[in-house]
Amino acid sequence: MEEKDNSSCGEFWPRKIIEHWKAFTVFIIGCAVALAGAILVLFWFIETSPIGAMGTATIGEWTLAWIWEFFIFLILWELLIVGIPVAIAFGVGWYLFWNRLSSEEKAEFKGRDKKKHRGSSAGGGFGFAMFIAFSIYMYIKGDFFTPFGDYPYSYWIYSWFQALGWLLVICGIPAAITLTVVYLKIWRKK
Repeated sequence: MEEKDNSSCGEFWPRKIIEHWKAFTVFIIGCAVALAGAILVLFWFIETSPIGAMGTATIGEWTLAWIWEFFIFLILWELLIVGIPVAIAFGVGWYLFWNRLSSEEKAEFKGRDKKKHRGSSAGGGFGFAMFIAFSIYMYIKGDFFTPFGDYPYSYWIYSWFQALGWLLVICGIPAAITLTVVYLKIWRKK
């Protein structure tokens, strides 16, 4: 059993890359072209978008509304110009690659032991949730459309901590109630 684990974890993909080097090379070239396309779309969007004054706005002129608009429209343009064509191309490429494999190789791909990744996923979710909470807090305060340069940076930092406090209150109270109920109903009985 351990040989299967070792061969699947350490030797499966290197062996398959060597066996199918042409397909792997096409895949790497496709990834490089997709990355270059994504960077070119980013530069094009910066230079042609009225959000950010076509690349001439200073940081002090930006607002939270501009940040949201910029990222939403950038994501939509990236999906339209790069993401959808790349997904179609890779999907067709995988379909063609898979149909050319022998039934033994298909069984080998399907039967390999997959590694269980126990990596940490912490960090990204909280930062995004905090950005949303900060944006909502600044909208409620009436500073959502205020350029960053209108206030000293300490104002924005203190506002961030105030938004964090409200986020902890809003999420913390239901979490404390839920944990108390779970403790009293389930954990205490054990």
